Amino acid sequence: MEYHNPVLLKETVDGLNIKEDGVYVDVTFGGGGHSKEILKRLGEKGRLFAFDQDLDALENTIDDSRFQLINENFRYIKRFLRFYGVKEVDGILADFGVSSHQFDVAERGFSTRFEADLDMRMNQKNQLSAFHVINEYDEEQLKNVFFQYGELRAAAAMAKVIIEHRKDAVIKTSEELKEVLSKFLPPRHENKVLAQIYQAIRIEVNQEIEALKEFLEQTPEVLKQGGRLSFISYHSLEDRLVKRFIRNGLFEGEPERDMYGNFTVPLKKINGLIVPSKEEIKTNSRARSAKLRIAEKL
Repeated sequence: MEYHNPVLLKETVDGLNIKEDGVYVDVTFGGGGHSKEILKRLGEKGRLFAFDQDLDALENTIDDSRFQLINENFRYIKRFLRFYGVKEVDGILADFGVSSHQFDVAERGFSTRFEADLDMRMNQKNQLSAFHVINEYDEEQLKNVFFQYGELRAAAAMAKVIIEHRKDAVIKTSEELKEVLSKFLPPRHENKVLAQIYQAIRIEVNQEIEALKEFLEQTPEVLKQGGRLSFISYHSLEDRLVKRFIRNGLFEGEPERDMYGNFTVPLKKINGLIVPSKEEIKTNSRARSAKLRIAEKL
């Protein structure tokens, strides 16, 4: 199964500071690019667990006794590592967002480039799809999805137009959705606005923000002291959560301080923000918005 080159491959795996006999987790397996690089750096006693909820990713499994692929959402990281007898690991790698493969398979409905049924499920077994969001959510729910996850100024007006259209007919395909929302798609910025609309629906369908928060909250418990996190985000919503969690151990507000004004957090950041080089962006357009953050458990 064709998957594109992993983004920031060397930088992300370098960030884990791999020990030959360590235990590592790649929570976004996809085409297995990052996992293969981790395995290259592990010795015979090293172990690598990988998570991917997409059934298509199972076709890329790696035949290596040190490797175990788990077909689940990374929000269940602690539960499934415990199932395999693992309480703590030396490092966790994540490359959030949609894989190139998911974008390139038209019928999955992730890409603005193809006409497809409204789907966008990363886990094909899930009940909730883009069709349900667009055709069954009420006006307030739709407005919130577009505003919170797409950061769309016209969120309320878009929701209203969809509700009006639904009185006469269901919206089944990406082309029909584009037609319904056509007045919000100025010719010069059509692709940008469409990408925001798709992002909003996709995040809702896959409960991406909730899953990310649940996952992040478990990482300090799953990591050994001195263990590393190496995370790539592609949009500001994800990156903001990762950045705040690394800094404060919280998603909002400030940590509680003691009587001397000090506070303790579980992680410390390593280096600053890392972004792809111009050369990498030229050869891999998916890298354009990538942001890598690395942290270590204190």
